[in-house]
Amino acid sequence: MGQMMEVTAKDGGVFRAYLALPASGRGPGIVIGQEIFGVNANMRAVADRFAEDGYVALVPDLFWRLQPGIELGYTQEEFEKAFGYLAEFDQDQAMVDIAACLDALQALPQVTTPATGFVGYCLGGRLAYLAASRTGVACAVGFYGVNIENLLHEAPNISCKLVLHFAEQDRFAGTDAIEKIFPVLGALPDAELYRYPGVDHAFARVGGDHYDEAAAELAHRRTLAALQNALGKPQ
Repeated sequence: MGQMMEVTAKDGGVFRAYLALPASGRGPGIVIGQEIFGVNANMRAVADRFAEDGYVALVPDLFWRLQPGIELGYTQEEFEKAFGYLAEFDQDQAMVDIAACLDALQALPQVTTPATGFVGYCLGGRLAYLAASRTGVACAVGFYGVNIENLLHEAPNISCKLVLHFAEQDRFAGTDAIEKIFPVLGALPDAELYRYPGVDHAFARVGGDHYDEAAAELAHRRTLAALQNALGKPQ
């Protein structure tokens, strides 16, 4: 459904991103934040689904400064490679690259609204929270974001719609993290925090070991509702 495009970084470099368009060819724009496995087939499928829902979806290669074009699967060896890239990942630089992607989206003739959104998974779930605090997105949605509990000092900067989905059995964002996150972010005027019982990290990754269709579909519907309220209904 989609194609690759180039995005110019704010420091002059160029990186690639997967762009998926709705059947109508136009709609509100959202950036999709990758997991730690790069812009692989799963992340492209996520973008394609949002395009089916009427959104212009852009998935940037956020590991490009480490190695462009990383596409990993989910074997034990690939997990180890992914965590190696994560250890070198500069989230602050990534947020600058995300800002460049939001600018690139707004410049596309296919994007119909000035307001943009961000939806991220795993690592991208943490970046969704940072997008809410550091960029001008109208809506940020994070699925099982990791390490958010250590970034709560940024909460006062959030004025957009924020939706965070957590898995009850997630060892990467467990009970200790939730007990820190919910009281702080739950007090924001336009935040929705959800914890899905009986599911684990990556419950929305279709075909994954922890995929749970019921939880994934509920989270997706909640995500679409938030995007529609913030960005307007796709045509």
